[in-house]
Amino acid sequence: MVASPLYNTDGSALGSPGLASCGGLFRDYNATFLGGFSINIGNSYALHAELIGVMNAIEIAHSKVWNNLWLESDSHLVNLAFKSSLIVPWKLRNRWFNCLELTKTMYFRVTHIYREGNCCADRMAALGINVNGFFWWNSVPPSVQGDYINNLMGLPSFRFH
Repeated sequence: MVASPLYNTDGSALGSPGLASCGGLFRDYNATFLGGFSINIGNSYALHAELIGVMNAIEIAHSKVWNNLWLESDSHLVNLAFKSSLIVPWKLRNRWFNCLELTKTMYFRVTHIYREGNCCADRMAALGINVNGFFWWNSVPPSVQGDYINNLMGLPSFRFH
């Protein structure tokens, strides 16, 4: 089996509901950046943003014929949604079911990652607030480069509030 592209995803909303965005990045088995995206989804909820990020990742991987996909999310609800679609809001269910069908054509794996390990995806999602709709990144955005390099070197990422 070919090594799986790794995809880290994140979503956020500034309120409940509030201005929401999602994003993430694809890397190969050497952690080389394959691409990433940021999406401004307007006024929504954090769970919607998380799920929209995951659905975009699955659709992009399928369109690029990346048939091996390991998805990491810091949202326990996203991970649970793969076990029970009842968690998925009804507005997103049709697209969610279509994505689940796409995963059946892949070697697909989804796992949880702690927020501290998901800092690059968190920054990609934050970029979504400032874009119009969907934006694809062919190289690591400047505001993500520091975290990306630290991640490559295996350095920790701490979140202080």
